[in-house]
Amino acid sequence: MDALLNIISNIPWWAWILLVLGLVFLRDVFFQRSHTISHNFPVVGHLRYWLESIGPEMRQYFVANNREELPFNRIERGWIYASAKKENNYEGFGTDRDIYAHQHIFVKNQMMGYPLKAGHPNTEDKSFLPCAKVFGEYNKRRKPYRPASIINVSAMSFGSLSAAAVEALNIGVSKCGAYHNTGEGGLSPYHKQGGDVIFHFGTGYFGVRSKDGGFSMEKLKILVDENPCIKAVEIKLSQGAKPGKGGVLPGAKISPQIAEIRGVEVGKDVLSPATHKAFSNTEELLELIEKIAEETGLPVGIKGAIGKLDQWETLAETMVKTGKGPDFITVDGGEGGTGAAPPSFADHVSLPWVYGFSSLYKVFEKKNLTDRIVFIGSGKLGFPAKAAMAFAMGADCINVAREAMMSIGCIQAQICHTNRCPSGIATQSKWLQSGIDIPLKSERLAQYFKTFRKEFVEITHAAGYEHPCQFTMSDIQVNVDDDAFSRDLESCYGYKKTKVPFTNMEDLHNCEYLGGKDHN
Repeated sequence: MDALLNIISNIPWWAWILLVLGLVFLRDVFFQRSHTISHNFPVVGHLRYWLESIGPEMRQYFVANNREELPFNRIERGWIYASAKKENNYEGFGTDRDIYAHQHIFVKNQMMGYPLKAGHPNTEDKSFLPCAKVFGEYNKRRKPYRPASIINVSAMSFGSLSAAAVEALNIGVSKCGAYHNTGEGGLSPYHKQGGDVIFHFGTGYFGVRSKDGGFSMEKLKILVDENPCIKAVEIKLSQGAKPGKGGVLPGAKISPQIAEIRGVEVGKDVLSPATHKAFSNTEELLELIEKIAEETGLPVGIKGAIGKLDQWETLAETMVKTGKGPDFITVDGGEGGTGAAPPSFADHVSLPWVYGFSSLYKVFEKKNLTDRIVFIGSGKLGFPAKAAMAFAMGADCINVAREAMMSIGCIQAQICHTNRCPSGIATQSKWLQSGIDIPLKSERLAQYFKTFRKEFVEITHAAGYEHPCQFTMSDIQVNVDDDAFSRDLESCYGYKKTKVPFTNMEDLHNCEYLGGKDHN
């Protein structure tokens, strides 16, 4: 044995390398048939697969220019990172964006902007920017709610996101007065760190799930009673990433904690069907909305990606007849989001946000219903100029998902669905998420929101208004085509935004329903 060990120890390092390469050669040629390149070009063929595997990173950092990468380009990501870190987010020497490109946004500034007077809320807090409308006010819910921030965290579930990421987001919204949508994975302990919460459920009814997989009103009542941080309930009809498609949560991913939160069995696959069990038409949907509002006292809304409008039109007609309806509607863009989906869905099913929102808003505007509803936009709107366009079209709040993830460290690796997220945000790996410094990342989320609101307020004042709700469709122009190169939103989308009732920011500041209070 000693002699053998002596022989092995005397073999030079280069001989070991040759031995390993030789074994790889034999394996490629004789023992595997699944990869033609490796078979035909043994050993060196592996280099091709390795280069392919790091292709996204190579393009992201060395190939793509500042403005061409999708879904978020380098300039957009850089602005979020700098804003979150309270660093210099300015750009010098003029814009490098092609301002003549299709769909470029122009915000029309006033010759003399809005003057701030002494004592105005924005002189004390430059980022103070609450929603101009109140959830549940029209329908006289027992617990109306005015979001203290017009930018908030969109629906992202614990399970899709790590515990550390969810906790950082919730602490972050508590620091800046925003709200945190739970996503359809249920209310976890990590959502209860002081921030306002919108409880969201979909076809799986996680967190309010009966034994047969349906909706349990009793569980929802208990959940709301035990958690005063819940300010509203949202029913998910569809989402931008995969509207009309259900999903399977593999049993291997269902830990005892996730099982308890979602109300499912440990280790057993769980199906989220494509459609709801609790209702099958718009009349039944309205009945469920009213029952939830009556039992909980909370405002109730719906979320959907927009495609065909016939059922939305039926919903609007029923609202006119009954005087009832959702307190808010979240419009998700078909651009996709944090949810993983087949390319056929992510690329083609449902309309992008601007087309979807304008189509839907017209349905309710024609029926004189827009003043009853708080409209929430969700679809890459986490930038002040895009938000100005959204408000000019009729949005009252915006929700952000990927932008919020970037503020706490997401690098757009685009492997959220693999459980290998390198930033620890979209993974359940204990090791990967241990890299998230929760106090630091929560501060960065809060700072991103504050910077966003500050710049949005400044754009609003430049346009001559006190609050973004005052934007009209003629205040924004977009590049269209060569025949009508630049047109305002009203000309583009064929409707007029309904005027939002608004007095002044002092009244919003003093509103008794204003959210953003610590729930610890």
